[in-house]
Amino acid sequence: MPANPHDREWAAQLMAKSEPWLTLRRSLDTSRAVLNDPEFQVFVARSGQDRCGFLILDPRGVAGAPYLKSLATIDGYRGRGIGTALVRYAEEHFRPHSRYLFLCVSSFNDGARRLYERLGYERVGELKDLAVDGASEWLMCKKLK
Repeated sequence: MPANPHDREWAAQLMAKSEPWLTLRRSLDTSRAVLNDPEFQVFVARSGQDRCGFLILDPRGVAGAPYLKSLATIDGYRGRGIGTALVRYAEEHFRPHSRYLFLCVSSFNDGARRLYERLGYERVGELKDLAVDGASEWLMCKKLK
């Protein structure tokens, strides 16, 4: 479901205190700025009334193609399909109008990389030292149609 202002603050707090954003040195203020940028679409996953994850989408992120900017699930919900459901939501959201969906994953974020590969994303580029010296951001892509 689309995020309301309270959801966006919750997501900013989650980002600021969890990986990979700790390693990427994303502050609470930076997280808030991203989550409140009108260019981005933010969606929240819920289990009953509880927030359990979120997704940030950039409709024109890579050469005009949509980009999955960030995805997170809270600790108690990891490994329960929330991340998969959020990625699939993003794919369905863009499938009618876009051929591809892009994302970046940090080279040190093995769990996220495995998720994306399992869902059919392929690495198409590497950006060395982009966010953190000694680490890469791997650009990944999936053909939607």
